[in-house]
Amino acid sequence: MKRIILAIAAIGTLVATPAVAGVNGRQHNQRDRIAQGWRSGELTPRETYRLGRQQYRIGRTEARMRSDGHFSYRERARLHARQDRASARIYAKKHNRRGW
Repeated sequence: MKRIILAIAAIGTLVATPAVAGVNGRQHNQRDRIAQGWRSGELTPRETYRLGRQQYRIGRTEARMRSDGHFSYRERARLHARQDRASARIYAKKHNRRGW
């Protein structure tokens, strides 16, 4: 019974993700990927720190872009490009066969 409930919750999360898959949704997803990599041992402490710091800087950039009350298409595109690069970096670090 627990497995069924967990499976339904996981599917619900996946289905709900595109609705919030904007900038904040991606940020949250990438932080979860980093935390999962740390817990599983796929990421070293140093890699975890650096990836987390990169996500922090992306969050600060987003806050700066939104600070004037207008979040333009061009700003959003730049932020998504940074998140794409960060996502690729997370993948590379999780699959580089270094662990602790």
